[in-house]
Amino acid sequence: MNDAEDRESLRRRRREERRRLLFDTSVPSPCISVCQMEEATGLCLGCRRTVDEIRDWIILTPDEKRAVLARIAERKQRLADGGAG
Repeated sequence: MNDAEDRESLRRRRREERRRLLFDTSVPSPCISVCQMEEATGLCLGCRRTVDEIRDWIILTPDEKRAVLARIAERKQRLADGGAG
């Protein structure tokens, strides 16, 4: 490797480290790539999140993400029980 490649490699590693500090990735997204909002409920048909939850996911803390996942589980349970959204 030459000096230019070393510097670029170092820059790439630093950018990745900064990204990890800025955006938590420890809680996986519930997205299943079925992205369509259901008009009646205002929820995504795939992941059962609201538009705000989808938009904010990347900036939420791990605890906030877990709270969203808990709300999704409650929504799914209501649906299974025959309730709305």
